[in-house]
Amino acid sequence: MSVPRTTVDPVPDPSTYRPAPGTIPDSPGVYRFRDSTGRVIYVGKAKNLRNRLNSYFADTWSLHARTQQMVTTAAAVDWVTVGTEVEALQLEFSWIKEFDPRFNVKYRDDKSYPFLAVTLNEEFPRLQVMRGAKRKGVRYFGPYSHAWAIRETLDLLLRVFPARTCSAGVFKRSGQIGRPCLLGYIGKCSAPCTGQVSADEHRAIVDDFCDFMAGRTDAFVRRLERDMMKASETLEFERAARLRDDIAALRRAMEKQTVVLGDGTDADVVAFAEDPLEAAVQVFHVRDGRIRGQRGWVVEKVEDLSTGDLVHHFCSQVYGDVEGEGDVPRELLVPALPEDAPALADWLSERRGSRVSLRVPQRGDKKDLMETVARNAGEVLQRHKLRRAGDLTTRSKALDEIAEALGMDTSPLRIECFDVSQIQGTDVVASMVVFEDGLPRKSEYRRFAVRGNADGSGTDDLSAMTEVMRRRFARFKARPGADAPRDEPESDVADDEADALLHGDEVPPAELPGIDPLTGKPRRFAYPPQLVVVDGGQPQVNAVAEVFAELGITDVALCGLAKRLEEVWLPGDDFPVIFPRTSEALYLLQRARDEAHRFAITFHRQRRSKRMTGSALDSIPGMGETRRKALLRHFGSLKRLAAATVEEITEVPGIGKRTAETLIATLNPPAEAQKPPAEAGAVPAGGAGKTKAGATRNRAGSSLPAPAPVRIPAAAPDNLESHE
Repeated sequence: MSVPRTTVDPVPDPSTYRPAPGTIPDSPGVYRFRDSTGRVIYVGKAKNLRNRLNSYFADTWSLHARTQQMVTTAAAVDWVTVGTEVEALQLEFSWIKEFDPRFNVKYRDDKSYPFLAVTLNEEFPRLQVMRGAKRKGVRYFGPYSHAWAIRETLDLLLRVFPARTCSAGVFKRSGQIGRPCLLGYIGKCSAPCTGQVSADEHRAIVDDFCDFMAGRTDAFVRRLERDMMKASETLEFERAARLRDDIAALRRAMEKQTVVLGDGTDADVVAFAEDPLEAAVQVFHVRDGRIRGQRGWVVEKVEDLSTGDLVHHFCSQVYGDVEGEGDVPRELLVPALPEDAPALADWLSERRGSRVSLRVPQRGDKKDLMETVARNAGEVLQRHKLRRAGDLTTRSKALDEIAEALGMDTSPLRIECFDVSQIQGTDVVASMVVFEDGLPRKSEYRRFAVRGNADGSGTDDLSAMTEVMRRRFARFKARPGADAPRDEPESDVADDEADALLHGDEVPPAELPGIDPLTGKPRRFAYPPQLVVVDGGQPQVNAVAEVFAELGITDVALCGLAKRLEEVWLPGDDFPVIFPRTSEALYLLQRARDEAHRFAITFHRQRRSKRMTGSALDSIPGMGETRRKALLRHFGSLKRLAAATVEEITEVPGIGKRTAETLIATLNPPAEAQKPPAEAGAVPAGGAGKTKAGATRNRAGSSLPAPAPVRIPAAAPDNLESHE
């Protein structure tokens, strides 16, 4: 049995890339370590570059475990000097965001926290729960720990602030039929969709809501109380009762946000719980003295970081992507100040647009709240360690079992799994998913549109898998070198994370493995896997093995996971490897296979849906969604658009003369291009008597195979039609 084996690269010696004495400046700057492929693996900043970098090379074995791993993984180090520490902070943040170095402390949410968002950029702003990246023109309140907490509060406030909460589709439909939704009937929406309030009146309601959420609650409640008393004095008892209930609803909403600090306090309270390898951080967002939201992270400590260092990393990453008073607080309460506290405060002030203070609370309510946040962080770290201990043991066991069963020298730290999805040879696509250290790495996922052969063949599963493997590994085997042209068009079948498709066997210079010298980022398919898993059995594995032999790939292991019996096939073997049903290795392979299947079938459905619902305008270069909508809105249909002149088309905003001419040429092709000439002497097969399965029925009603095309003499007319 011939089993591919992986090899282990020798561990780099830090002394081989240590800068020569006297070459490192003693000024402030930012440095980065790179591995043997040129990939940035760590970014740091220092007040004195010489002292900081020399500390990495003085005594490698006395370093923190993760720092030791970093310097032995690295193969080069470079740096950039700057004038001030604020500039160093900005450059450090930019590099971490750009290169995503694997050894840096990364403050990433353990989940996506919900916000209460107000879409102020719309004519009729909408109140809604939103997650993910923040959008321009939207005001956010939060974050909250649970979405139900937002909806519960919002339901109370809609009684007082009846603003729009419906989607654009519901809003448009209600306007067309002239009837509001249920919220409009029960008084929790002012129904701007049907014109019951104007845009200005609705925006005034939204502005009051934003003021209340921003903390200006007491003044608003006092105003309602005055209105209630006036209504009572003028004998408007129904209105007074309504205002009384509104005040009660507001107070119930305010009770959900306990006052912890003095009125007007605008601060983020940050606390850490740490051990030698990890740290948990919790943040309480206090606005106008009330806790408006909470967030938390668990991060891996790359080196022997102090609490002040953790504060530095936290501030530079969490507040680096945000700007304005709504995101950067007026005051930041932390357990310890970093060495660069003045520079950090100046940098935060630039992000906010006004002064930001960085303080350690010493006594009083702020100190008590800091201790509460610290207790939360400690509980989170304890739960994380218990969960991670079991997870690490399980994943390590699974990788070791795979290596042993497949005859690999080392555990497969990077696994790539491939799957093909199609329906009878149409919309054939494939997927590649990546598991690193037993966990999915979604930024490395790729999708392929299978091209097949020029004659339409090569779209079966085996041919598609062969093509995809050749395209994926041809890049890895290509010789790095030549400069990359920057004008190579992107494929129209992949998204930002999933293009990188190859035409034939030739590798364009722009896609060579390694690091792009212009961007410093890894090129597509730059890193090889230790194990390739294909969704299929012996035929698929042998087909991929032939591609590996053709490309000379000998250091990547290969196996296939067949469905139903869950057998693992190796190239050249007559019998599969059978894992126990309770095996962690089998479970990991199944996860990779199922993830590849999900990714492939999702892409297949997208392409099929696009093909079935596509328009003739989709194929016109430069014709985006906005232009297509403008054209159809102006002309009403494709038929009217096709009959229009160039002058009429150019009346549409954004459409020039050249685009109009292209439109007319596309929608009105020449007659000979519309109907290709029939083959001489051929009669189209099939006709009215054809069944769904491609068979015809005789007079007795039985199914017979469809007849082959009939040939007639060339002198006969070529426009014969099948008989009805």
